[in-house]
Amino acid sequence: MIKVMLVDDQNLVRKGVRSLLELSAEIEVVAEAVDGAEAIRTIPEVNPDVVLLDMRMPGLSGLDVLRDLAGKGTLPPTIILTTFDDDELVLAGIQSGARGYLLKDVALADLVNAIKTVAEGGSIVKPAVTQRLLKGLEHLQNQFSSLDQPDPLTERETEILRLMAGGYSNKEIANSLGVAEGTVKNHVSNILSKMGVRDRTRAVLKAFELGQI
Repeated sequence: MIKVMLVDDQNLVRKGVRSLLELSAEIEVVAEAVDGAEAIRTIPEVNPDVVLLDMRMPGLSGLDVLRDLAGKGTLPPTIILTTFDDDELVLAGIQSGARGYLLKDVALADLVNAIKTVAEGGSIVKPAVTQRLLKGLEHLQNQFSSLDQPDPLTERETEILRLMAGGYSNKEIANSLGVAEGTVKNHVSNILSKMGVRDRTRAVLKAFELGQI
């Protein structure tokens, strides 16, 4: 059972998403927060497997929540859930630790699949989304640290990086390649080290920026 926490200032949205997720036997909504301040207090206490986080809230925003919890090392796997198709805000959220984003009109099946992917260690920064985001990098400040010229990746590492860009978890990548999950984890660690980034999402963004995938 995947434990999910909802963070959204709109009561109807929270209740609607909760009602949908309760239709899935694989997901349990364990907590809700109505604003960023409550989210920052509650998330470390509840320790959910996945957080669905609204970005635009009065007071502390979703971006404030991401930055606060990431800075404390207490940020669970988080999906930005928003009504705004806002490139700059999405990129800032990803830079601050989110594993990807979905619009609030997402279908239930896609939402459940995204939650499962993120809970298993994957990301939902799909190639089409990433490429669109990177088109705007010229006028957006890319604040996450990385190496300007990463060490070359092996053929297998490049193959795994492509699968990471597709949002696949380590387990799914292992099954696809016919290797042990531990082997994939080692490759992912090597990829992050060579690219000088701290997580999978930044690795994918950096790879697209450099034209490696």
